Amino acid sequence: MANIAITRSATPGQTPADETLRFGKVFTDHMFLMNYDAGKGWHDPRVVPYAPFTLDPATCVLHYGQAIFDGLKAFRGPDGRIRIFRTPDHAARLNRSAGYLCIPQIDPLMIESAIRKLVEVDQRWVPHLAGTSLYIRPTVIATEAFLGVHPSSSYLFYIIAGPVGAYYPEGMNPVRILVSDKYVRAVQGGLGAAKTAANYAASLFGAQEAEQAGYTQVLWLDGIHRRDLDEVGTMNIMLRINDEVITPPLTGAILAGITRDTALTLMRDWGWKVSERTISIDEVTNAAKNGSLKEMWGTGTAAVISPVGELGYKGENFVINGGKTGELTQKLYDAIVGIQYGTAPDPYGWADPVETEIAASRSAA
Repeated sequence: MANIAITRSATPGQTPADETLRFGKVFTDHMFLMNYDAGKGWHDPRVVPYAPFTLDPATCVLHYGQAIFDGLKAFRGPDGRIRIFRTPDHAARLNRSAGYLCIPQIDPLMIESAIRKLVEVDQRWVPHLAGTSLYIRPTVIATEAFLGVHPSSSYLFYIIAGPVGAYYPEGMNPVRILVSDKYVRAVQGGLGAAKTAANYAASLFGAQEAEQAGYTQVLWLDGIHRRDLDEVGTMNIMLRINDEVITPPLTGAILAGITRDTALTLMRDWGWKVSERTISIDEVTNAAKNGSLKEMWGTGTAAVISPVGELGYKGENFVINGGKTGELTQKLYDAIVGIQYGTAPDPYGWADPVETEIAASRSAA
């Protein structure tokens, strides 16, 4: 494993007060960079001061969208220790996304080392307040300058990070979701299973219409029949009908969420009947009408668990669980957050502690 060179910022920034944190507005002092060139492979891993990039106007990522990213979090627990949640799984997913975009694979151990090193260098940016965290964004972009549709011969792998609060303004309060049968985000055989810029660009117009109508997010249906549930723009979706928990299967059109897997693992260990199966929007609305739809929630790194209190579809609004957070939804949130902050046992080894002098000194203070 190559050593990661470190160049520290000469002008470190002021960390914001935890109480003021929003999502994605503030970034730390440093970033990780590593380059790829055909014939040379990935090389020159380094942590450097956070700064803008200079790109040629013909850089192919700007024209053809050859870009992938991932997202994970580091948490500071009441004991002062910093823990990164499910780092190996995020590294593996970044490489799966790379495969869809013809981007060369990165050594997973290098991805993990780069994430850890950046967190160690910028550890003072990990907030202390419950509900806050350090959001980490690994990204790969194509950097060859050319016009023509073919994979790039050079790439930049970079990681940035920033302290964040709740993703949705509602926090853990139930959100309103609009089901879209008008627009399509992804289809099987496309890029739906990759965490790539194109998928999020495809979601913007529908999400904007939903926001203008008073909803927080869009629930996308399958791209062929516009009948079966896929995922929410920033989350996988789950629901409980009577005593069965249902989530759409990984058919290639939706992202294999790390929090999705976390929730499924926990619920199966708790003895719930969990089904990864196709479910139509008609089955959901019928269950809402007859009272068998007990809970609905989204899962994702940014929001962790987000209860859905109201579902809009074809001009009708369906209130779920009286618009309140369900019992299972709350239990999932508490269990995952407990592992992330180190306040609950972690039998799965999901939380990776970052041992640093500053973390230890704050713990002892």
